[in-house]
Amino acid sequence: MSGQAIENLFAEDRKYPPSDDFTARANAKPGIHDEAEEDYLAWWHRQALERITWFKEPTEILDDSNPPFYKWFSDGELNISYNCLDRHLATNGHKVAYHWVGEPGDRRTITYQDLHDEVGRLANALAELG
Repeated sequence: MSGQAIENLFAEDRKYPPSDDFTARANAKPGIHDEAEEDYLAWWHRQALERITWFKEPTEILDDSNPPFYKWFSDGELNISYNCLDRHLATNGHKVAYHWVGEPGDRRTITYQDLHDEVGRLANALAELG
């Protein structure tokens, strides 16, 4: 290492800005930090209502009565599987969720519909077990 301190090797100042196309499609637009800073509880509430499908919408945003055990949206009810898979099937069911690579020559491409079907099978198997 020719006498360099290890801390010097951790210094990184290169920047890799996103492409204009990527920036145009980003969820986070300019000013997002200002909005959140202005009223962070209202901002998080709006994000939760716009980005998550709730079966019972939360009315309490943050319960900070027992630090450090904070509870966000504690009176809301949602189904995480529905939010991650089901609600996207109509538009993205045919798209690749992930590529699985096992032993050499053992590969599988899993679409969102495939993943949804497998999650359903697992849920049914677990329900049968009680």
